[in-house]
Amino acid sequence: MDQDQAFMARALELAALAKGKTSPNPMVGAVVVSDGTVLGEGYHHKAGAPHAEILALGQAGLRARGETLYVSLEPCCHFGRTPPCTGAIIRAGIKRVVTATLDPNPLVAGKGLQALQQAGLKVRSGVLDAEARRLNEVYFKYIVARQPFVTLKAGMSLDGKIATRSGDSKWITGTESRNLVQHVRAENDAVLVGIGTVLADDPLLTVRLPGAEKKPLRVVADSSLRIPLESQLVQTARDYPVAVAVVDGQCPPGKKEMLREQGVEVWELPGVDGLVDILALLQELGRRELVSLLLEGGSLLNANFLKARAVDKFIVFIAPVIIGGSGAPGPFGGAGAATLAGALHLTALECQKIGADLMITGYPG
Repeated sequence: MDQDQAFMARALELAALAKGKTSPNPMVGAVVVSDGTVLGEGYHHKAGAPHAEILALGQAGLRARGETLYVSLEPCCHFGRTPPCTGAIIRAGIKRVVTATLDPNPLVAGKGLQALQQAGLKVRSGVLDAEARRLNEVYFKYIVARQPFVTLKAGMSLDGKIATRSGDSKWITGTESRNLVQHVRAENDAVLVGIGTVLADDPLLTVRLPGAEKKPLRVVADSSLRIPLESQLVQTARDYPVAVAVVDGQCPPGKKEMLREQGVEVWELPGVDGLVDILALLQELGRRELVSLLLEGGSLLNANFLKARAVDKFIVFIAPVIIGGSGAPGPFGGAGAATLAGALHLTALECQKIGADLMITGYPG
């Protein structure tokens, strides 16, 4: 690893400290370096807060003049919640800027580096590009598609069951896996389940971590608005936000008003075959600048997302238990693939042992 890669790795490490906290902005880290010595560093903490470059330059002070700035994403060159970073970099006297990858935001998209070059700075881009893109996979999806990055989480037995034939599902996976899911939940802007999960399990879907500040929007896909008023989701809606997505025209008389009185948002969306249109739901989430969605659905909702090709990442926990039984459900219902050639194949697989369970992550091929 050369010096540019080493300091870019540090910038990426800094950026990752704010995972799940910068929405709708990307995670960015920056390091000011002189002859192999770090003069200043910083990372973007949250939307509206100073950008990584500003913090790193501030820490370096006057020593930054004539030196190199490493930044994990192309510096912005437009006014948003904060002033453009390119101007601050030029004023600080930085002579060389190294970036990992370009910002796909049309307001930037190469213009940031161009502004620096026009000011006489040396520029290098593409250092640890793949790592930077993976770190900001959520931001890249949202800024291009204006839809949230969808992570499907499932926990199942070794033989692929998410419950017994009687519906018993607590708990298939171990404590360590369930604790890790809390961290994953805290990294997402919204959590989605289907009405079947609500009726069967009455979940709370909050982030239960010590000192947790994140309150992801809890969303229920409920085509005909069957969610019980006494459910935990409805009863906690004033403290933890809840939205119910219903097919337009399928609301029971008065139910929508009763839910809204409890603090629940009701989204009336187009339907497909009597169910909430997945694409319309994702567009609504994107319109609200919710850039990441954790799908914790049952077999029907999971199947609908697969059918819509709407899953960006899979996280599957496999417990060392065999349930058996043809009547026990698996994580994906529906008709499924008719042939292996039509099955969804995953790439970039990673496997990790979590307690007694295995956690497999992968991306659609």
